[in-house]
Amino acid sequence: MLTPDIVVIGASAGGLKAFEALVSQLPANFPAAVFIVWHISPDYPSLLPEILARVTLLKVAHAVHMEAIAPGRIYIAPPDRHLVIESDFVRLSRGPKENRFRPAIDVLFRSAARAYAQRVIGVVLSGSLDDGAAGLYAIKERGGQAVVQDPADALHPSMPRAAMKAVAVDYCVPVIQMGALLARLVDEPIPVQQVLPVSQLMDLEVGVAQEDNGLEMGIMKLGELSPYTCPECHGVLMQLKEGSLIRFRCHTGHAYSLNTLLAEVTQSIEETLWDGIRTIEASEMLMNHMAEHLHQVNEHEAADLLLEKVQQAKRRANLVRQAVMSNEILTQENVDEEIKDS
Repeated sequence: MLTPDIVVIGASAGGLKAFEALVSQLPANFPAAVFIVWHISPDYPSLLPEILARVTLLKVAHAVHMEAIAPGRIYIAPPDRHLVIESDFVRLSRGPKENRFRPAIDVLFRSAARAYAQRVIGVVLSGSLDDGAAGLYAIKERGGQAVVQDPADALHPSMPRAAMKAVAVDYCVPVIQMGALLARLVDEPIPVQQVLPVSQLMDLEVGVAQEDNGLEMGIMKLGELSPYTCPECHGVLMQLKEGSLIRFRCHTGHAYSLNTLLAEVTQSIEETLWDGIRTIEASEMLMNHMAEHLHQVNEHEAADLLLEKVQQAKRRANLVRQAVMSNEILTQENVDEEIKDS
């Protein structure tokens, strides 16, 4: 009897409490392997294994490159490494970031779907934006099951909501009920059904996460060229469509959802404007310095002209400063909130 034996879980903001609540409910004889990606800064050591070990009877540790997969264990992606699931073992990589993160939830989910198809249960917990939605789509495409934390129960509901928009989820429950749900699901036989084969896109994207050369693998042929550039490397982005999802990937491998790309582009506007202010103010200081020198050598007319240019530059800098202060970092979530409040 074939049962689900691969559980992949992803969260970002608000994820710690959700992880603790979930794994504390899993029984000591839990017959599946559990894999966790939590979006955290690569600059700090991850204490998640130690934290979760206090609340679960299962063995918890950071995943090790090429480590065998065993039931009843919790594998956690270490900082700055994608956690990729292969048949019977895990792989760690420094492949391109997805949605600004490494490790990325979508990488874990997509690789699990590719390797284990119907045997996968994907779980999306609390988090901002829409990480996990594309990965959950891949799991459903290959016959796996989709579980999300009830958005009303999540500290940050954006990720569960986005997942529910992207796929027909099988279960939406508060995290306090999720452990019991998973314990039941991993004991239920998988119904006989035809499973879609691994698509060329899925194969390629998993390969990119494993540090393969996406350009040589033909990544440019799998989407339509867009007018946008990658915020990470400034390469051209290709648009990919899966169901209702629109995603982007550049030829070097960085990937973005439509929502994350919007947030990145609107944030980069502010960075560009501050750079403009810095440049203008540097020119002001240089012109003042030059005008002072010209006065010292009795070239007063040229010095006065430069001082007029300084005042013009100040006015330009003030206009740019006003633009900085009015710039918004946009996401689907804050657009929805603005509509709700209007």
